[in-house]
Amino acid sequence: MGLIRKITQETKHKFLNFFTFDVTHKSGRHSKYFVASRAKTMEELKAVTHENNADGVIIFSVYGEKRDKVVLIRQYRYPIDGYIYEFPAGLCEDGEDFKEAGIRELKEETGLDLQAIDVPDMYSKPFFTTIGMTDESCGTVYGYASGKPSLDGQEDSEEIQIVIADKEEVRRILKEENVAIMCAYQLMHFLESEEGNPFYFLGEKKN
Repeated sequence: MGLIRKITQETKHKFLNFFTFDVTHKSGRHSKYFVASRAKTMEELKAVTHENNADGVIIFSVYGEKRDKVVLIRQYRYPIDGYIYEFPAGLCEDGEDFKEAGIRELKEETGLDLQAIDVPDMYSKPFFTTIGMTDESCGTVYGYASGKPSLDGQEDSEEIQIVIADKEEVRRILKEENVAIMCAYQLMHFLESEEGNPFYFLGEKKN
């Protein structure tokens, strides 16, 4: 098993920071490992706390009387200098439970209200996003969206289009577009769902 000998914080930013880990590999060789984190200080790193508290949340919600459409966003992202399809998502505020954050973020990004459903923790608990480069983890909130889509709650830095997609459009998106991996896997479940029961894989019963 590897050993972390020292951690150095390289940046101090509000939303993302860079850390250098001095490590010893199982062979005994020393090297450096570089980590991006939502942690504001070294003491908050998951490698230090060994606790997996959600940094953010993604929202898998369906829309319409037949529950046959999924709520997506198409967002411009600087790392790819282009647009990518994602679920509505965002960071948890200090002291905010990720389930509360999910309701807030859906409203801010899409103008829609979320009726969240209770699911077993194994489906919603925080999972790591890209563990090779970051300790970021996100919880998942599932539910039913209602209301009229609106861009009014979006921040100036966000370039987001609201997409209400049926299965035909979801198939096109998966075939032709850039899609965030967390979103893509859930959309595959959506494609296989029965009519009126988009959350079958969670054990949710059809009403």
